[in-house]
Amino acid sequence: MKGLTWRAGLTVAIFIAAIVYVVPTFKESVWPHKKINLGLDLQGGMHLALEVQTEKAVEGTVERVRSDLRSLLRNERIRHGELRSAGKTGIGFSLLNFEDMEKLEKLIQNNYPDMELRSTEKNEGNLVVTLGLTDASTVEIRKQAVQQALETIRNRIDQFGVSEPDIRLQGEDRILIQLPGITDTKRAKELIGKTAQLEFKLLDEDHSVGRAVEGDVPPGSQVLYASEQAGGVEKPEAYLVRKETLLTGAYLDDARIQIDQQFNEPYVTIDFDRKGAQIFERITGDNIRKRLAIVLDNKVYSAPVIQEKIPGGTARITGSFTMQEAHDLAIILRAGALPAPVDIIEERTVGPSLGRDSIQKGLFSMIVGGLLVILFMAVYYQVAGMVANFALVLNILLIAAGLAVFQATLTMPGIAGIILTIGMAVDANVIIFERIREERRLGKTPSGAIAAGFERGTITVMDANVTTLIAALVLFQFGTGPVKGFAVTLSLGVLASLFTALFVCRMIFEYMYDVRRMKTLSI
Repeated sequence: MKGLTWRAGLTVAIFIAAIVYVVPTFKESVWPHKKINLGLDLQGGMHLALEVQTEKAVEGTVERVRSDLRSLLRNERIRHGELRSAGKTGIGFSLLNFEDMEKLEKLIQNNYPDMELRSTEKNEGNLVVTLGLTDASTVEIRKQAVQQALETIRNRIDQFGVSEPDIRLQGEDRILIQLPGITDTKRAKELIGKTAQLEFKLLDEDHSVGRAVEGDVPPGSQVLYASEQAGGVEKPEAYLVRKETLLTGAYLDDARIQIDQQFNEPYVTIDFDRKGAQIFERITGDNIRKRLAIVLDNKVYSAPVIQEKIPGGTARITGSFTMQEAHDLAIILRAGALPAPVDIIEERTVGPSLGRDSIQKGLFSMIVGGLLVILFMAVYYQVAGMVANFALVLNILLIAAGLAVFQATLTMPGIAGIILTIGMAVDANVIIFERIREERRLGKTPSGAIAAGFERGTITVMDANVTTLIAALVLFQFGTGPVKGFAVTLSLGVLASLFTALFVCRMIFEYMYDVRRMKTLSI
């Protein structure tokens, strides 16, 4: 009786805990716990497949090296010609003094371990040098670009507030994204796909913007246009901007929304880290009375005149923002820039009505399957079948509670896993019941037949369920979204089946025939 008492107490405690976790799914205001998350196929939402342009990451790295090398050569007083691109991964330039070659090799070795000297060639009294990224560095840059893009997109989506997003790599350069419950798909795509490369550049005020727009662009400058927020959609204002980037968003520490008290319009305040603040203070101090363009993804958001040196490392991005646009801009700036542009190569949207239809059909099939199993067990195994049916209901409740506890996502394949579990749950009872029948035919008492049936049937039940659990765990580890959804509910179902069949059912039988001393075994 002592053994039955603690087992009954444990079963009741688990039953109550399961109800506590399941109730919020149907009555969200009753308990403070989270409800079961529905997948994209049940809740509706958005599916995206992105391809990271890793070649752009390599080109961007080479461009940064070229810009940095230009300053370093000047500081080291190494006379050279113009630095130019040599293919996608190389930099070419001329050394005006042959004796500087040894100096250049040491400089490259100490400052650019990812670069190698590809060739040297004499040409008209100069030495033409070609540098390039090593093959190992190129592969690593591409790999890091995809990993960084994945983390950046995940940070943006987390700040966007999507519940249970599914974000994972596919192959070498693709990212799969599922956003359940998303209705504003356009906003989501803009938030995910924006590169968010923030740059600060001086305007070229020595040359004509009009002539540059017509095609006469002076060396070292480029024509950029105002963003939609800053310059309007129909005819954005053109700016002549120097190519040299004085400061980037890599030094950004925070971005937040503020409200302009004078015009009652939102703007974004950005704060730099310690090093970025020092660079910003130096830039503003050296360029007083000049215009500094704030450029995001090659679009000029504003180009204010620097009135004085600005200490503290704080700047603002202004424009005709709505509150939502300012909020999204702050999100992508906080999450960081993508290391390379991404292309949306696949897009699917599941409407909420289609998701509700899937839920209804899935629940209907689960109810029909469950009722048929319950009817069969009640007719064929009589009282013992009713005990198995009680365990089956508890089994389904435990699966639902497990989904809520672990915040797993329920998908349509997951519902299929629950339906499969309904059959597997009573399968364990069938094995034990048949063993009990054999023991009764050998002349054992009801209590003895039950004890022998559970003892001998347990090994078979454990073998079958443990092998199924191993297969489910392998599916979860290596499967994609739909397969994982199936594996989750199958794993929870197997564990719940073992508990209800071997623990709960045995406890009920022992109470009926050891405590209550029932004489007839209805099985």
